[in-house]
Amino acid sequence: MALHEVVDWVSPLVVAVLFGAVAANVGLVRLPMRPGLKWSARHVLRAGIVLVGLRLSLREVAHLGPRALAAVVVVVVATFFGTQWLGKRLGLSPGLSLLVATGFSICGASAIAATEPFADATEEEVAYAIALVTMCGSLAIAVLPATASLMNLSDAHFGAWVGASVHDVGQVVAAASTRNAVALKSAVVVKLTRVALLAPLLAGVAFAYRRRRASDAHVAAADFDAKPAPLPPALPLFVALFLVAAAVRTIGFIPDLWLARIKNLETLLMGMGLVGLGAGVSLAKLRAVGRRPLVLGLLSWVLVAAVSLAAVHVAA
Repeated sequence: MALHEVVDWVSPLVVAVLFGAVAANVGLVRLPMRPGLKWSARHVLRAGIVLVGLRLSLREVAHLGPRALAAVVVVVVATFFGTQWLGKRLGLSPGLSLLVATGFSICGASAIAATEPFADATEEEVAYAIALVTMCGSLAIAVLPATASLMNLSDAHFGAWVGASVHDVGQVVAAASTRNAVALKSAVVVKLTRVALLAPLLAGVAFAYRRRRASDAHVAAADFDAKPAPLPPALPLFVALFLVAAAVRTIGFIPDLWLARIKNLETLLMGMGLVGLGAGVSLAKLRAVGRRPLVLGLLSWVLVAAVSLAAVHVAA
């Protein structure tokens, strides 16, 4: 968080993952620490994701209008499924492709952390996905303003493009701030609309994961003449609580002063969880993942930038 205060577009969540990974790989994580780190990576992280819902006011989303809202949905859907298709073509695992797809289509590291329980991915794949969205989001801070100037995009259109294509909220603010307040407001509203789509996307991913697990469980039971293993819930508790948090914010029940404090708590909880997640990363295994995920990340970045630019022009 201290580094984020100095360089505001550097996400404290990314720093947390790096901290955990470095600590684990230089021998600072001892065996007695492992259970607590794993518990944090699961439960504390999900508590932080629930608090992300308090960022979302559905009233702000409604102000976009139906055409702009439809455009944001198209961007998310096209990026989510397009990235998974590209991952399959590149021969990458479905888990890694799913994580990259969610991170690029919604909100970077937060979305990847929320999707991780349903991805059947390794810790190394999770870390790689976070690294990709961080790298491409950082590049966007320089590339998008320069490209928008060449295309003579208006401030409002530029802001909408940034909000629809850049991953982390901090990176969105940094990129949009290269123009003015009009661009910044447009970018933040569009970005928060993308974040609001995290809940239905997670619900869909959880449903698909449940169906896959059910199919695998019945096959295993048939092979071994045993009862099927218990399935995960159709709607995970932390996703339901995320929706409750968004509803509470929309009603206006919590004062703005408390919202600022809760935002710090959200960052702390997610940071704790991501330190635990990073502590499970082996640099040797990370290198073994290879360079194809890098190609996927760059292609996904181009995809979301192109689709969102087209959507901004159509919705204008």
